[in-house]
Amino acid sequence: MFQFTQMVQLMPEPGERVEDLLPARVSNQQVAEVLFNIATILEMQQANPYRILAYRNAARGVLALPEPIAPILARGQKPPVPGLGDRLTRKITELVMTGHMTFYDDLCEESLPEDVRDLMRVPHVGPRTALKLVGQAGVHSVPDLLRLAQQQRLRVYYGFGERSERRLAEGALAVLSNEASAA
Repeated sequence: MFQFTQMVQLMPEPGERVEDLLPARVSNQQVAEVLFNIATILEMQQANPYRILAYRNAARGVLALPEPIAPILARGQKPPVPGLGDRLTRKITELVMTGHMTFYDDLCEESLPEDVRDLMRVPHVGPRTALKLVGQAGVHSVPDLLRLAQQQRLRVYYGFGERSERRLAEGALAVLSNEASAA
């Protein structure tokens, strides 16, 4: 079997920064959030514990990086994250360069209901929180989440307090305002 590999390296012109060449603006926090979400979904599927651990360790490693991961990948370098393999590096590179990770999108689509995926667009809402919102609070959309959070009706459910309610309202409002400005 033959395997063809190709490495793409973004080279800035004199006076340009590598960060300015990147098509997607993905922060280390966002990369880590996706990796943590993958680990959580794999855990719910009772997947291989070592694979789950690899995603969690990669997320922690990305958060601990002293610089953004995007310019490291744009220079064609492997991020200095202990235990980060080639396959996971390729997945992270896809996320940083395009703003999406095919594996994550497919995993969410096959594992999670549509309303849960919709709620996961809100910052700080991972699969567990989204499932809890749908199951306990009957929240099925971002506008529902905003309404209930603003009416302070989420704090009656276990695991949701005043602070998380405020953060969810801010996140839902940000998602809805981004949609409104894009339309």
